[in-house]
Amino acid sequence: MDPVTNLISSFTRFPGVGSKSARRMVFYLLKKTPSELRELGARIASLKDDLRTCSECGNISEGDPCPICRDALRDRRTLCVVEDIEDLVSFEQAGIYNGLYHVLGGRVSPFDDEELSDESVEFLLSHIRALDAREVIIATNPKMEGDLTYYTLLEVLNEAGGLREDLKITRLAFGLPVGGSIEFADRMTLHTALESRVTASLENGGRL
Repeated sequence: MDPVTNLISSFTRFPGVGSKSARRMVFYLLKKTPSELRELGARIASLKDDLRTCSECGNISEGDPCPICRDALRDRRTLCVVEDIEDLVSFEQAGIYNGLYHVLGGRVSPFDDEELSDESVEFLLSHIRALDAREVIIATNPKMEGDLTYYTLLEVLNEAGGLREDLKITRLAFGLPVGGSIEFADRMTLHTALESRVTASLENGGRL
Protein backbone atom coordinates (compact mmCIF):
# COMPACT_ATOMS: atom_id res chain seq x y z
CA MET A 1 0.00 0.00 0.00
CA ASP A 2 1.08 3.60 -0.54
CA PRO A 3 2.04 5.87 2.44
CA VAL A 4 -1.34 7.64 2.49
CA THR A 5 -3.29 4.38 2.61
CA ASN A 6 -0.93 2.99 5.25
CA LEU A 7 -1.43 6.01 7.50
CA ILE A 8 -5.21 5.93 7.05
CA SER A 9 -5.16 2.29 8.08
CA SER A 10 -3.06 3.16 11.17
CA PHE A 11 -5.46 5.91 12.25
CA THR A 12 -8.48 3.60 12.01
CA ARG A 13 -6.96 1.58 14.85
CA PHE A 14 -7.56 4.51 17.20
CA PRO A 15 -10.69 4.20 19.40
CA GLY A 16 -13.71 5.88 17.81
CA VAL A 17 -11.92 6.69 14.54
CA GLY A 18 -13.57 5.39 11.37
CA SER A 19 -12.23 5.37 7.84
CA LYS A 20 -13.71 8.79 6.96
CA SER A 21 -12.25 10.47 10.04
CA ALA A 22 -8.91 8.79 9.39
CA ARG A 23 -8.87 10.10 5.82
CA ARG A 24 -9.61 13.64 7.01
CA MET A 25 -6.73 13.50 9.49
CA VAL A 26 -4.29 12.20 6.90
CA PHE A 27 -5.21 14.84 4.31
CA TYR A 28 -4.97 17.48 7.03
CA LEU A 29 -1.43 16.30 7.77
CA LEU A 30 -0.57 16.43 4.06
CA LYS A 31 -1.12 20.20 4.20
CA LYS A 32 1.49 20.61 6.94
CA THR A 33 5.14 21.42 6.35
CA PRO A 34 7.82 18.73 6.75
CA SER A 35 9.11 20.45 9.90
CA GLU A 36 5.65 20.42 11.48
CA LEU A 37 5.28 16.71 10.68
CA ARG A 38 8.71 15.94 12.14
CA GLU A 39 7.80 17.84 15.31
CA LEU A 40 4.55 15.90 15.63
CA GLY A 41 6.34 12.62 15.01
CA ALA A 42 8.95 13.43 17.64
CA ARG A 43 6.25 14.21 20.20
CA ILE A 44 4.54 10.89 19.52
CA ALA A 45 7.82 8.96 19.61
CA SER A 46 8.84 10.47 22.97
CA LEU A 47 5.40 10.37 24.58
CA LYS A 48 6.13 7.49 26.94
CA ASP A 49 9.75 8.48 27.51
CA ASP A 50 8.77 11.51 29.59
CA LEU A 51 5.96 9.91 31.58
CA ARG A 52 6.03 8.04 34.88
CA THR A 53 3.37 6.09 36.75
CA CYS A 54 2.58 7.70 40.10
CA SER A 55 3.55 5.29 42.88
CA GLU A 56 0.79 6.69 45.10
CA CYS A 57 -2.31 6.75 42.86
CA GLY A 58 -1.49 5.15 39.48
CA ASN A 59 -1.84 8.37 37.48
CA ILE A 60 0.73 9.23 34.80
CA SER A 61 2.81 12.42 34.78
CA GLU A 62 6.35 13.67 34.31
CA GLY A 63 7.12 13.18 38.00
CA ASP A 64 6.48 10.73 40.82
CA PRO A 65 4.38 11.44 42.77
CA CYS A 66 2.10 13.18 40.29
CA PRO A 67 1.13 16.89 40.72
CA ILE A 68 -2.28 15.94 42.12
CA CYS A 69 -0.82 13.79 44.89
CA ARG A 70 1.76 16.51 45.65
CA ASP A 71 -0.85 19.26 45.93
CA ALA A 72 -1.08 20.16 49.61
CA LEU A 73 -4.34 22.07 49.04
CA ARG A 74 -6.21 18.92 48.02
CA ASP A 75 -8.65 17.20 50.37
CA ARG A 76 -6.43 14.30 51.40
CA ARG A 77 -9.17 12.45 53.28
CA THR A 78 -11.36 11.88 50.20
CA LEU A 79 -10.31 9.36 47.55
CA CYS A 80 -12.07 9.00 44.19
CA VAL A 81 -11.49 5.56 42.65
CA VAL A 82 -11.67 5.53 38.84
CA GLU A 83 -11.26 2.75 36.30
CA ASP A 84 -8.61 4.43 34.16
CA ILE A 85 -6.65 7.62 33.63
CA GLU A 86 -9.13 8.96 31.06
CA ASP A 87 -11.79 9.12 33.78
CA LEU A 88 -9.41 10.98 36.08
CA VAL A 89 -8.69 13.52 33.33
CA SER A 90 -12.44 14.01 32.77
CA PHE A 91 -12.97 14.92 36.44
CA GLU A 92 -9.96 17.24 36.46
CA GLN A 93 -11.03 19.05 33.29
CA ALA A 94 -14.50 19.52 34.75
CA GLY A 95 -12.96 21.21 37.81
CA ILE A 96 -15.59 19.85 40.19
CA TYR A 97 -13.54 17.71 42.59
CA ASN A 98 -10.74 18.67 44.97
CA GLY A 99 -9.84 15.37 46.59
CA LEU A 100 -7.30 12.73 45.55
CA TYR A 101 -7.69 9.92 43.03
CA HIS A 102 -6.83 6.28 42.68
CA VAL A 103 -6.56 4.68 39.24
CA LEU A 104 -7.51 0.99 39.20
CA GLY A 105 -6.10 0.43 35.74
CA GLY A 106 -8.67 -2.29 35.13
CA ARG A 107 -12.22 -3.48 35.70
CA VAL A 108 -14.30 -6.59 36.21
CA SER A 109 -15.61 -7.83 32.86
CA PRO A 110 -16.43 -11.55 32.54
CA PHE A 111 -17.06 -11.24 28.79
CA ASP A 112 -13.52 -9.92 28.28
CA ASP A 113 -12.06 -12.26 30.90
CA GLU A 114 -10.93 -9.28 33.00
CA GLU A 115 -10.61 -9.24 36.77
CA LEU A 116 -9.00 -6.91 39.29
CA SER A 117 -5.63 -8.38 40.15
CA ASP A 118 -4.56 -8.98 43.74
CA GLU A 119 -1.84 -6.38 43.19
CA SER A 120 -4.39 -3.78 42.05
CA VAL A 121 -6.62 -4.42 45.07
CA GLU A 122 -3.70 -4.26 47.53
CA PHE A 123 -2.44 -1.06 45.89
CA LEU A 124 -5.84 0.54 46.52
CA LEU A 125 -6.05 -0.66 50.12
CA SER A 126 -2.53 0.59 50.82
CA HIS A 127 -3.45 3.99 49.42
CA ILE A 128 -6.57 4.23 51.59
CA ARG A 129 -4.62 3.22 54.70
CA ALA A 130 -1.78 5.65 53.97
CA LEU A 131 -4.23 8.53 53.66
CA ASP A 132 -6.39 7.35 56.56
CA ALA A 133 -9.20 8.25 54.16
CA ARG A 134 -12.60 9.21 55.55
CA GLU A 135 -14.48 8.72 52.27
CA VAL A 136 -13.90 6.52 49.24
CA ILE A 137 -15.91 7.46 46.15
CA ILE A 138 -16.26 4.51 43.78
CA ALA A 139 -16.53 6.30 40.43
CA THR A 140 -16.98 3.38 38.06
CA ASN A 141 -18.88 3.77 34.82
CA PRO A 142 -22.68 3.23 34.80
CA LYS A 143 -22.66 0.04 32.78
CA MET A 144 -22.52 -3.67 33.56
CA GLU A 145 -18.72 -3.79 33.89
CA GLY A 146 -18.81 -0.72 36.12
CA ASP A 147 -21.45 -2.32 38.34
CA LEU A 148 -19.44 -5.53 38.67
CA THR A 149 -16.31 -3.56 39.49
CA TYR A 150 -18.24 -1.51 42.04
CA TYR A 151 -19.63 -4.54 43.87
CA THR A 152 -16.22 -6.23 43.83
CA LEU A 153 -14.60 -3.18 45.40
CA LEU A 154 -17.41 -2.76 47.88
CA GLU A 155 -16.96 -6.33 49.10
CA VAL A 156 -13.19 -5.87 49.34
CA LEU A 157 -13.53 -2.65 51.33
CA ASN A 158 -16.10 -4.08 53.71
CA GLU A 159 -13.86 -7.08 54.48
CA ALA A 160 -10.49 -5.30 54.58
CA GLY A 161 -8.70 -4.60 57.82
CA GLY A 162 -6.77 -1.52 58.79
CA LEU A 163 -9.38 0.94 57.51
CA ARG A 164 -11.28 3.50 59.57
CA GLU A 165 -14.37 2.09 61.24
CA ASP A 166 -16.29 5.16 60.15
CA LEU A 167 -15.01 5.01 56.54
CA LYS A 168 -17.73 6.27 54.23
CA ILE A 169 -18.07 4.49 50.90
CA THR A 170 -20.08 6.27 48.24
CA ARG A 171 -20.86 5.89 44.56
CA LEU A 172 -21.72 8.37 41.82
CA ALA A 173 -25.48 8.84 41.58
CA PHE A 174 -27.87 9.93 38.82
CA GLY A 175 -26.73 12.21 36.07
CA LEU A 176 -24.62 9.65 34.24
CA PRO A 177 -26.66 7.73 31.64
CA VAL A 178 -26.80 3.96 32.07
CA GLY A 179 -24.38 2.38 29.63
CA GLY A 180 -22.45 5.64 29.24
CA SER A 181 -18.85 6.52 30.04
CA ILE A 182 -17.36 9.14 32.34
CA GLU A 183 -14.88 10.27 29.69
CA PHE A 184 -17.73 11.45 27.41
CA ALA A 185 -19.80 13.18 30.11
CA ASP A 186 -19.98 16.96 30.19
CA ARG A 187 -19.13 19.11 33.21
CA MET A 188 -22.70 19.50 34.45
CA THR A 189 -23.39 15.77 34.21
CA LEU A 190 -20.26 14.94 36.18
CA HIS A 191 -21.05 17.61 38.76
CA THR A 192 -24.57 16.24 39.29
CA ALA A 193 -23.30 12.67 39.61
CA LEU A 194 -20.59 13.66 42.06
CA GLU A 195 -22.73 15.91 44.25
CA SER A 196 -25.58 13.38 44.36
CA ARG A 197 -23.42 10.36 45.17
CA VAL A 198 -25.03 7.82 47.48
CA THR A 199 -23.71 5.84 50.40
CA ALA A 200 -22.75 2.34 49.28
CA SER A 201 -23.74 -1.01 50.71
CA LEU A 202 -23.85 -4.59 49.56
CA GLU A 203 -27.40 -4.87 50.83
CA ASN A 204 -29.47 -1.75 50.34
CA GLY A 205 -27.30 1.31 49.69
CA GLY A 206 -26.47 2.16 53.31
CA ARG A 207 -22.93 1.74 54.61
CA LEU A 208 -22.73 0.41 58.20
